[in-house]
Amino acid sequence: MQIYTVKAGDSIYSIAKQFRIDAGKIIRANELPNPNQLVIGQSMVIPINGTYYTVKAGDTIWKVGRKLGVSYQAIANANNVSVTAPLTPGRRILIPPSPNKRNGEFLGYVETSNRKITPQTEKMINQNAKYLTYLGPANFEVQKDGSLKAPPLNNLGSIAKENDVIFLMVLANIENGAFSDEVGRAILNNKDVQDTLLNNIVKTAKEQNFRDIHFDFEFLRPADKEAYIAFLQKAKKRLQDEQLLMSVALAPKTSRDQKGKWYEAHDYKAIGEIANFVVPMTYEWGYSGGPPMAVSPIGPVRDVLEYAVSEIPSSKIIMGQNLYGYDWTLPYKPGGEYAKAISPQRAIELAARYKVAIQYDNKAQAPFFRYKDEQQRTHEVWFEDARSIQAKFDLIKELKLRGMAYWKLGLDFPQNWLLIEDNFKITKRVTQP
Repeated sequence: MQIYTVKAGDSIYSIAKQFRIDAGKIIRANELPNPNQLVIGQSMVIPINGTYYTVKAGDTIWKVGRKLGVSYQAIANANNVSVTAPLTPGRRILIPPSPNKRNGEFLGYVETSNRKITPQTEKMINQNAKYLTYLGPANFEVQKDGSLKAPPLNNLGSIAKENDVIFLMVLANIENGAFSDEVGRAILNNKDVQDTLLNNIVKTAKEQNFRDIHFDFEFLRPADKEAYIAFLQKAKKRLQDEQLLMSVALAPKTSRDQKGKWYEAHDYKAIGEIANFVVPMTYEWGYSGGPPMAVSPIGPVRDVLEYAVSEIPSSKIIMGQNLYGYDWTLPYKPGGEYAKAISPQRAIELAARYKVAIQYDNKAQAPFFRYKDEQQRTHEVWFEDARSIQAKFDLIKELKLRGMAYWKLGLDFPQNWLLIEDNFKITKRVTQP
């Protein structure tokens, strides 16, 4: 699989000719709505068997193979040359795919709280479920008395079963549409309420065929840090007895004693020892109420994950990743107009509609652009593309993480799914940490 960025003068046919592939395959892989209106700076995947590498001064086939982790003999065979053949700088050579892809687990959250899952969203989830290890409707809202407010599940259980995906039950301390420390306090400090809650969780899990119980308790009181650890220990024992997995979402911390209400009750080391796996929520640096910027810039993401692996085995860490971007109206004013969430495909369509080029921020490893709407208001859009998601996949491999968790399914991003398959062997039927 090759990632290609559209340049001035490119057409879908000239790109296809360059890679010796039928244009229709590129159109279908990228779900291009208008192949004759490509956007300069648009990133696409080219569905070929391998990638092309541009030779640099001093390169040999052996050096290139070592650098890219591919057999030098396989490179020579793919290019019909001897292993000792000299390489001319600037020449493109084909690098065959590695036969030994590493395993990866992929979790897809579905936003269901107080929302209707449309037939179109459900269809998209069904199409992409084959790339997942876990499918998690979010959220079952935990009540102060230990009861559960269930979200609409539609056909998600059937989709999970048909695609050999673990159905994951997401539990959150949400009240009146927001995370509530009072709900957390009521649960974490009353053993009778905890027993009621765990009974309700087990009952629902058995009725709906959930196999993983996923706690997303956010904005807990710092004073409840130890109580949260004790509750998770209790929950793990009960769930393990019922042959259920348990996982936990974590605030994106960069140090053990990080201050702030979101962070202090989440003890990475302690929770990592209890859970089957954890999901640090490594996104939302760029958020709807904040100034325009990348949602998950690679630097801050790396900082969180490097701290995480210092406290938790990397094999237990699934990094969080956004499938959305934002469209901000400028000038940005704190407390002013909120940015609109946008899918990667919609972002490209906007750039095409307003005839602006897409730029790429190499520091953040994220695409962005500006445009003026019909009212002459300036907008700034940050989103995800093939390059930005590949940078995150490379980070998963570098840090030897367990995989990636997506918030949220139902947004068009075809390149992401193809690149998962190109980079990883997708794990199914997880039965242990």
